Amino acid sequence: MTQILRADKAGITQAAALLRSGAVVAFGTETVYGLGGDATNAEAVAAIFHAKQRPRFNPLICHYDSAERAFRQVVADERALRVAAAFWPGPLTLVLPRQAECPVALLTGAGLDTLAVRVPRHPVALALLEAAGRPVAAPSANRSGQVSPTCVRHVMDGLAGRIAAVLDSGRCEVGIESTVLDLSGTLPVLLRPGGVAIEDLEACLGPIERGGAGAALRSPGQMVSHYAPRLPVRLNAETVADDEALLAFGLALPGGCCRFQLSAAGDSSEAAARLFEGLRWLDADGARLGAAGIAVMPIPDAGLGLAINDRLQRASAPRGG
Repeated sequence: MTQILRADKAGITQAAALLRSGAVVAFGTETVYGLGGDATNAEAVAAIFHAKQRPRFNPLICHYDSAERAFRQVVADERALRVAAAFWPGPLTLVLPRQAECPVALLTGAGLDTLAVRVPRHPVALALLEAAGRPVAAPSANRSGQVSPTCVRHVMDGLAGRIAAVLDSGRCEVGIESTVLDLSGTLPVLLRPGGVAIEDLEACLGPIERGGAGAALRSPGQMVSHYAPRLPVRLNAETVADDEALLAFGLALPGGCCRFQLSAAGDSSEAAARLFEGLRWLDADGARLGAAGIAVMPIPDAGLGLAINDRLQRASAPRGG
């Protein structure tokens, strides 16, 4: 049975003890709920892959309670120090070379010579990481390839009975996963757009190359088919059929059997926070109403729009990719 723990001192202490014992515990961050395990314990990391039914060639992000602790286990150059000072704690993951004595299990990083590291902004997550006293590997707390969770109910819908506990940290503020920036090479490469806009990163670092879906996996979130509801997803819809559910942005199109508004004001931050909730709601309500699919209105790439469109493109990709 999966316990739901309150995010108070007792609940955080219990969740930390479970992590140290090798158990798998879900917890909230500012982005989405993560499925945490002791990153230095290969058996605990394997339990994450098993609970999610996740391919083991897909690396995990290690979470730390401070940049200082993260940078003891990876090689941080001047660029990494600069962006960490600007965006940590926060929704940014850095891919950096592993230190020679890094204690993180090789399975956590899928056997690569790099490691994806992050310091989350959520106070409950930081308190849990401090109490656990070790890096915590934590992909999103959902079955692999499905829509990411932004509240406890979403976690329980997919993982109840498969994990030890969920630390109830409330709803996630950002609502989409962290931006992943690869600084392991000469040029910085954006592997996954996310909660930190690319424009803000380029203001800090200068030009950043874009990595592509389906390239060699250096971080989570690069699978071509991901974040997928059960109903098929159609992007950039200019009309909506009567048997489609509508994911709206701005002034909603007429038609459809049901709709979910991401942001009537066309605000990309509001839309990002509501994206996964909207996909889940339309998938359930649309199926109940006999919808043939989900139609998505166009969303500009500005701000967090790039990250939203990245998730939607993966959600619409052929399944099994």
